[in-house]
Amino acid sequence: MKMEQIIKKYFDCWLNNNANELSDIFAENIVYCECYGAEYHGLKEIIQWFQDWNQRGKVIQWDIKQIMCVEHKAIVEWYFACVYDQESSQFDGVTIAEFDENHKIANLKEFESKHEHFYPYH
Repeated sequence: MKMEQIIKKYFDCWLNNNANELSDIFAENIVYCECYGAEYHGLKEIIQWFQDWNQRGKVIQWDIKQIMCVEHKAIVEWYFACVYDQESSQFDGVTIAEFDENHKIANLKEFESKHEHFYPYH
């Protein structure tokens, strides 16, 4: 499976609250760093986080703006919206995902940007 397809499959897991395919997406020894600083080590922690998060929240939208794949890395620009503990939030972001020889994500880092932009010189 191509890197782009794997990324899309992962985003769909969140949109559909479906953890069943996470073991097909992530390596056993995955290191995942969320955009706000939380870090997860290993597939078991990823699955636990996914299940815990979805008990309190719902991903409303996770749109991919672009994906760039180079060698064994994918860089993804996206827009994210959710409701968590009855509070809505939205932001733009970038993911850098590194794939192992089995075509699974072995390292993932997210970076967040405010969705609302302003023009200070206009």
